Amino acid sequence: MPELIPLISQHEINEKTREIGQKITQDYKGLDLVVVGVLKGSFIFLADLVRQISIDHEIDLVGASSYEGTSSTGQIVFTKQPDLELKGRDVLLVEDIVDTGRTLAKMIEFMQRLNPRSIKICALIDKSERREAQINVDYACFRLDEGFIVGYGLDYNEKYRNLPAIFDLKL
Repeated sequence: MPELIPLISQHEINEKTREIGQKITQDYKGLDLVVVGVLKGSFIFLADLVRQISIDHEIDLVGASSYEGTSSTGQIVFTKQPDLELKGRDVLLVEDIVDTGRTLAKMIEFMQRLNPRSIKICALIDKSERREAQINVDYACFRLDEGFIVGYGLDYNEKYRNLPAIFDLKL
């Protein structure tokens, strides 16, 4: 039976999301912001984050995956492309977790071909333990060194996304 070890409470997540939303509001004031959530894991964080951004912005979703179980397969699969025109706009990619960085590096490479004015990264969790790609996370709610993290949108084989806080999953 897997064990769930509490790491970050729902209250801590709410406070950090509010703080990051205010920072994004300041940084993007007067710009043409498009907040792009990376499916599936970011959807809960994305919903809470965009409600904390008090300037006009548009929201889109993209899908990419490289995970099976607890490890990255190394193969990036795009499951959904952006619907909005991104050319000349300021894109904020929202991720649940930046781990190896490989998926996000491919996502950024893809997005750059759409000619946005800028691309920045916002992540609920910036986890450096297995980082392989050089990724700059511009806005990180939490930085963790290790563990297999679930809850608040993060999953293990599509389970545990519904947990209201963040846990370290011990198999």
